[in-house]
Amino acid sequence: MATDPILPAERAARMRAAGLWPDRLLIDDLDEVAAHDPGRIAVVDHNSMTGRRHEISYAALRDHSIRIAAGLMALGVDKGDVVAVQLPSWWHYAAIHAACVRIGAVINPLMPIFRERELEFMLGYAESKVMIVPREFRGFDYPAMMDGLRAKLPALRHVLVIGGADPATSFEQVLLGTPHEQAPGVEALFADRRAAPDDVTEIMYTSGTTGQPKGVMHTANTLYCKALLATELFSFTERDAVFMGSPVAHQTGFMYGVVFSIRNHTKLVLLDQWDALAAARIIGEEGCTLTLGATPFVSDLVQAAASHGEALASLRLFLCAGAPIPRVLVHEAARALPNMYMMSAWGMTEMGISTATYPGDPAEKVFETDGRALPGHAVRIVDEQGEVVPNGTEGRLQAQCATLFVGYLKRPEAYEVDEDSWFETGDNARMDDDGYIRITGRSKDIIIRGGENIPVVEVEELLYRHPAVQDAAVVAMPDTRLGERACAFVSLKPGAELGFDGLVDYLLQAKLTRQYLPERLELVDDFPRTPSGKIQKFVLRERAKAFTAAR
Repeated sequence: MATDPILPAERAARMRAAGLWPDRLLIDDLDEVAAHDPGRIAVVDHNSMTGRRHEISYAALRDHSIRIAAGLMALGVDKGDVVAVQLPSWWHYAAIHAACVRIGAVINPLMPIFRERELEFMLGYAESKVMIVPREFRGFDYPAMMDGLRAKLPALRHVLVIGGADPATSFEQVLLGTPHEQAPGVEALFADRRAAPDDVTEIMYTSGTTGQPKGVMHTANTLYCKALLATELFSFTERDAVFMGSPVAHQTGFMYGVVFSIRNHTKLVLLDQWDALAAARIIGEEGCTLTLGATPFVSDLVQAAASHGEALASLRLFLCAGAPIPRVLVHEAARALPNMYMMSAWGMTEMGISTATYPGDPAEKVFETDGRALPGHAVRIVDEQGEVVPNGTEGRLQAQCATLFVGYLKRPEAYEVDEDSWFETGDNARMDDDGYIRITGRSKDIIIRGGENIPVVEVEELLYRHPAVQDAAVVAMPDTRLGERACAFVSLKPGAELGFDGLVDYLLQAKLTRQYLPERLELVDDFPRTPSGKIQKFVLRERAKAFTAAR
């Protein structure tokens, strides 16, 4: 499939001259450490389905990636083809991504929570040739779901199942169990198909204001640059180990778990089902020193510290991003985990971490801002005319980033980057006199629940289809643990009735992902509107500040 990255030659030359794009692939690091220190631990996963801890060395990870790469070629995967992966946070992600890089294929991580509605669009839009799923996770039958979707996805050639019983579709049998790498000509094919540093190597869907997910495209250079800058930001050393409780199918887990760890030749520890007490125990047992995640992970670990403080003593850094960070949470974390530096940050799937607080920053910066721009990055606040506003004034946040993505899949018109490489983030912010920003809201109509974007327009479209609904609007309710939850404001048709449970049942029957469900229903007679008739959502958001979730 043609990905058509938007990558001006001037940008690439500038990034290379600055040393920010080293033209290095993930497999260069993987193969290097596997050759010099083959027994070094690469990934440890804690599989809630099997109840087992699985450890894989760098040598084994390299060998698995080579076999998987050859196996994917045997299945007909060509350079530029998309390999979709809908798995929990298991070691397989690292091996599959490395395999895709070896043959120039594009990995597309997909959240395990996605169901038919999301997958029919995402797999069809990316023209995915292979889909890899678990046999079961949290009681859900993924192969059965895919059986029901296959007829709607003409480009999808193969569905492979981790732990599958059918030899014809078993990941272990089809890819790992067959020595595909020994076939004649494989080495030559590897050399011919190896990804170039500016080829698209990853597609990660993100939801925006249109209700349709957008496929964010990254290259090896944009991903590697993120890892390069994070290594400096974290003051990372060979003694460090990464714990990742955020899903690897999310950009935080994929980028700062898989890519970052391999780039730094370190150990990555994965937990596939979030449980704060289990996380605390694993962090202690594995000697993990840093982690990243959204506000719920911080909140839960702070609570766990009351009974598992010793286990968390090795954790020296927690970078919190993905949602507006309540200041009170930063203070609580500092008190509960005095050995841990709480790093506030802001970023997006489109560029990764862009601003952060730094060790040694004054307390007011750490507690009251979302940081300053990383090296190779710049941020500015502009008004509606695009003019830079005075410090302290709220406006639209724009960013200039070495790590910026190279376009949305098949949507070049949505790439809001001007001729000077300023990207329209969709967030609103203020900047202080020292260049530190504070996110104040979003101009894009999304809700971030625990670090996950809720596609508001898609939910509203479903609400409008309900026979009882006249008008509907979904806005954010502040939440101390998840950052935000969704509240549905609804006006009903004359004589109609609708309760919260009925609303939830209807949306689940429409195959809406459970995490996207509104968690409160407010019935209204009329909506506040602009003179042109548009619903004034800012008024509804103010009302929702006083609400709590129904369940």
